[in-house]
Amino acid sequence: MLTSKQAKLLDYLTNTLKDNNISPSFDEMRKYLGLSSKSGVHRLISSLEERGFIKRLHNKARAIKIIKEEDYTSSSLPETYSSTNGNSYKIFIYGSIAAGTPLEAIQNSEGHLNVPIDMIKNNNQHYALKVSGESMINAGILDGDIAILEKTNDVINGDIVVALIDGQEATLKRFRKKTNSIALEPANKKFETRIFGLGRVLIQGKLVGLIRNY
Repeated sequence: MLTSKQAKLLDYLTNTLKDNNISPSFDEMRKYLGLSSKSGVHRLISSLEERGFIKRLHNKARAIKIIKEEDYTSSSLPETYSSTNGNSYKIFIYGSIAAGTPLEAIQNSEGHLNVPIDMIKNNNQHYALKVSGESMINAGILDGDIAILEKTNDVINGDIVVALIDGQEATLKRFRKKTNSIALEPANKKFETRIFGLGRVLIQGKLVGLIRNY
């Protein structure tokens, strides 16, 4: 599941490659998306690549390969829900969150999930998200895991959080607040730490547990 801009860019790349056999330039992508700078295009391209939708061929100019396509929907953060049920809690499970560069993380509810009661440490609301990507693998968070999150913005340095960036993109990263900035740190050397001004990042949840299917 992608943001509307990510979906629009992927659709544009797919159609351009079909028509011309060459990917558009960053400036062409910027103009098509109505962005003011190429940095926004770089973020979108990196997000699509890290989620496995495209692959950049770095030894060639303007070379992008489409790996997979998807039906796209997006929405803002919904109200979460939790209720107790014997030895477990029932919480909403939503779409994918990128353990890579940001995407609009939280989609329409896909139903409910029962989680062990010992994952719920307080009376705050909780919700679940599917993890997509590999940027947090050294923290034990793998592609396909289900992240259990407490809905809170009360976090400390070192917590793994859902961070909303610029009001529309979110990612699962380790939180690190500095004097005038917030660093969102991956747990994989292949990915870079990203630093933002304080007003650009809103914390929407803190990781409290993982569920993994084998």
